Amino acid sequence: MYKLDLQPDPKEIAAIERRRNREQQRQSRIFNAKFRTIGIDVETLDKQVQETKMKERTEKFRDDAFDADRVRNDKIAQMLEKRQQDLACSLDRAVQDFRDQNQQPETRREFNLYDPEALKKDQPARVGDEDPRCGPASLQKFAGEDLNEKEREKMQTQLTKRWLLDQAEEKQKTQAQTKFADNLFDKKRVELDERAQHLSAMEEECRKAVNIATKNFNEALALEASERKRLKQQQEQDDNYVEIYNHLTGDILTEDPAVATSCYGPHRVIPDRWKGMSPEQLKNIWETQEHQRQEKQRLKEQEKQLGAEWDHQRILAARAAMNLEQQQEVMEKEIRKRIDLYNQQLDKEQKAHLAYLEKEVYTNNPTAHYFTQFNTTSR
Repeated sequence: MYKLDLQPDPKEIAAIERRRNREQQRQSRIFNAKFRTIGIDVETLDKQVQETKMKERTEKFRDDAFDADRVRNDKIAQMLEKRQQDLACSLDRAVQDFRDQNQQPETRREFNLYDPEALKKDQPARVGDEDPRCGPASLQKFAGEDLNEKEREKMQTQLTKRWLLDQAEEKQKTQAQTKFADNLFDKKRVELDERAQHLSAMEEECRKAVNIATKNFNEALALEASERKRLKQQQEQDDNYVEIYNHLTGDILTEDPAVATSCYGPHRVIPDRWKGMSPEQLKNIWETQEHQRQEKQRLKEQEKQLGAEWDHQRILAARAAMNLEQQQEVMEKEIRKRIDLYNQQLDKEQKAHLAYLEKEVYTNNPTAHYFTQFNTTSR
């Protein structure tokens, strides 16, 4: 009924044969290792070589630029460091000059305690047999018989302590200011690095102008100092003449107590004519000093009580801190214990997962026949 022995189409057979031949030729070219190695793109490789050389030259130029920047930055850093050293030296010199001019040992408040010339400056025990400082029995009062020696030494100790505290506070303020200045200097250094080249020429011009102005100012100061010194010497000489004349014509050498009475009232005296206080005045001064001593003792007791109360509060705070530390240690131990239990649980789960992968998932390992199906066609 049906005719099954039909002949194939010759065109279709020729087309299939052509495709088969092209595939064999393609496979011979692709799978031939020698042809694949020799058949390279020379232009692309030359272009890559040129790009590599260009990249190397660019990197070399960049490295040279970085080296030049490093050398310039090193020079700027050296200049800034030298400027800082010069500034520190100038500050040290200024401090030393200030100490030499305004902080001599003779100007200190406690200089009388360690004055090497104290014995030479001290007044002798008596000038003569009729020295009014001696008592009715003509007893001599020797140097060192000071009734208020303990109070004076105590007061001097307190003054020294207060001066030391002031010096410590001043030192702390100086350190804080120095630290703040250092921070500002560090922040400013970044800006100065960029402006160093521009400011170098301006700095040279400013330095010349400052030197000229400083020279003129120093000359003016020298002239002013010499004129001031001459006027001071003239004034001192005039004052000396006036003082000598006042001593010769005044009542300073008289023994009359009424000479010291001031014209402004009976309660006021003339200092250069005053002969000393009366027994009633001395008694009032001693009573006032005794009242001050009692008041100081009361304040000291109050301060002692306040210090004891502060010590008690510090002890209570320390105990509370120890209790908090113990509670924190207990909580940390509990947290570490929970973490250890959680890590053990994770370890068990990971081991179970690995066992599942080895026994259930990764059971079909590939054989050598599996790899033979690759590279069988050029497509």
